[in-house]
Amino acid sequence: MSSHSAMPPVPPLTWDAAHLAAWSEPHLANVEAALSRWVGVDAPVLLGDAMRYAVLDGGKRLRPLLVMAASEAVQGRPAAALRAACATELIHAYSLVHDDLPCMDNDVLRRGKPTVHVKFGEADALLAGDALQALAFELLTPAANDFEDSVDTVPPAMQALLCRLLARAAGSQGMAGGQAIDLASVGRALDEPQLREMHRMKTGALLQGSVEMGAACAAKVAAPTWAAMRDYGAAIGLAFQVIDDILDVTADSLTLGKTAGKDAASDKPTYVSLLGLDGARAQSRQLLTAALAALERSALPDTNALRALAHMVVDRDR
Repeated sequence: MSSHSAMPPVPPLTWDAAHLAAWSEPHLANVEAALSRWVGVDAPVLLGDAMRYAVLDGGKRLRPLLVMAASEAVQGRPAAALRAACATELIHAYSLVHDDLPCMDNDVLRRGKPTVHVKFGEADALLAGDALQALAFELLTPAANDFEDSVDTVPPAMQALLCRLLARAAGSQGMAGGQAIDLASVGRALDEPQLREMHRMKTGALLQGSVEMGAACAAKVAAPTWAAMRDYGAAIGLAFQVIDDILDVTADSLTLGKTAGKDAASDKPTYVSLLGLDGARAQSRQLLTAALAALERSALPDTNALRALAHMVVDRDR
């Protein structure tokens, strides 16, 4: 986006990969344990198996990490952050299950293994996605006796805000709406604003929503800080899809864990088809700069994890 080109340089990254790994590993372990504890355990056997297959032991868990990092930056409630983190991953997983169906993208490989409908059949894949979506909102509205530590509860007003943020990110103004535009755009030439809006909705909305949900785990966040966190989430949400477009051209299926070259084969508009590889890479760096500048505006004392995650989004190879 050309408006980012005149931005002042931001401070260099202070965390290296080892710092990010040391921070993320315990969070990932907590999320994985919670997902294993909550997903599909009380469902009919085949449905539960499909739900767990769709969610467990795979994926980058970027959305949960964004929730955790944002919550820590604003000193949010840990119990709320864990539930919000798992809820974002459940919505993401459900969207992948449905996107892979023959009526959508008709893909056979996801996270390095057969897609859910290939493994369990279309009907159970559809139901598994539906159940994962419902479970996400159930996790955000726990009963008092759902907490092992009764002191660290999620207040009703916070529950409502978290549900609203997730619903908006996943619905017609976010992920579902973006997917509808994507399906309608096959074989069509989109200009950059149209492509940006499609990606903002289809992919960016849930990533931005993850940041906002993390921020919403605090009792109160100042309006300028909230705006800065929203801008950070929007920038990395779009940057993630730009990099996805690049990797669809430059990486192989084994590296990606999904079918490479699918966008070009399906004649879908992408940042690479619109701007070329060099232009798409330049766009991703501009968005990284915008994300880091937003964190500088947040006035939060410690945004190291958020900064490192932004770099991870843009520098990733899968």
